[in-house]
Amino acid sequence: MKEAMFYEQVKNAIKCGLCARNCIISEDQTGFCRVRKNIKGKLYSLVYGKLISVAVDPIEKKPLYMFAPGSRSLSISTVGCNFRCKFCCNYAISQEWTNVIGQQYTPEQLINLAKNYGVQGFSYTYVEPTVFYEFSYDTAKLARKNGFYNMFVTNGYTSPKAIKEISKYLDAAVVDFKGSANPKFYNEFSSVPKVEPIFDALLAYKKNKVYIEITDLIVPKLGDNMEDVKKLCKWIVDNLGDKTPFHLIQFFPTHKLTDLPRTSIKTMEKAYNIAKKQGLKYVFLGNVHNHELENTYCHNCGNLVIERTILGVKNFLLKEDFKCPKCGEEIPIFGEKWVPKHF
Repeated sequence: MKEAMFYEQVKNAIKCGLCARNCIISEDQTGFCRVRKNIKGKLYSLVYGKLISVAVDPIEKKPLYMFAPGSRSLSISTVGCNFRCKFCCNYAISQEWTNVIGQQYTPEQLINLAKNYGVQGFSYTYVEPTVFYEFSYDTAKLARKNGFYNMFVTNGYTSPKAIKEISKYLDAAVVDFKGSANPKFYNEFSSVPKVEPIFDALLAYKKNKVYIEITDLIVPKLGDNMEDVKKLCKWIVDNLGDKTPFHLIQFFPTHKLTDLPRTSIKTMEKAYNIAKKQGLKYVFLGNVHNHELENTYCHNCGNLVIERTILGVKNFLLKEDFKCPKCGEEIPIFGEKWVPKHF
């Protein structure tokens, strides 16, 4: 355990300020995430260093497509989450756990592990990294000192104050939308009372100069309204910029939504066309393997510049200056120093 960050005393309880839920936690109780507990008037993280998953992944799996393409990251996670998504593909560690379990690690041990594996960075992922914020923070701080990048795969429910603090060491974030930010969908299928804090978080990441990519899970029948896709894309263009990478993610039946089919390719492509019409220059399809829209194309001439497979980059066709070899247009690649040299 470790004393938590971002909390205050309120009457006979504690108010947690880490995420947008702002849980009021009584003595010997935990917040909604179940991994932050009020013990004798202090809030503690129950998962500090208790990692349930440690794995090496291509950065494209997160998915980050325009940040350090071709690199690999050490991905870490504890149990717990501040959402209750009925379609969660990691539900066994996010929701359906009884005791806080995991192998104990220190940030120093993880740095040594990353060096041994020869990865370029760290990904805080699999469940919402906000729930193991204190360990993420300490690890990210040490990782930055040792030349690694740090990135969050997040649902965007982190408070702006917590984002500002972690941004000192955070290089990139993938913010995952579900059902194109439809409030009713979030409430019914993720137990999320309001979606506005996600947009506030995105603005906070931008303000603190964290590189951003966005995903949107398209759930058939329940979260596939094309007007919602249109509204979300317009907000991204207006507030984050038209070169913000946008990933449309295909739903597959899992957890409590096993009676639904995979999202059809036709629906995915329709959403793609809407995103492009709204002005987004870099739109991708995810979970749709061997599809041409997994690749990156020059926004100016349409030339293929990065070809991908499920395992990551297959062909990196950019010049050393990251310009399109056909028209010379600069392609917005970030995290340049972590792009593998063999490219």
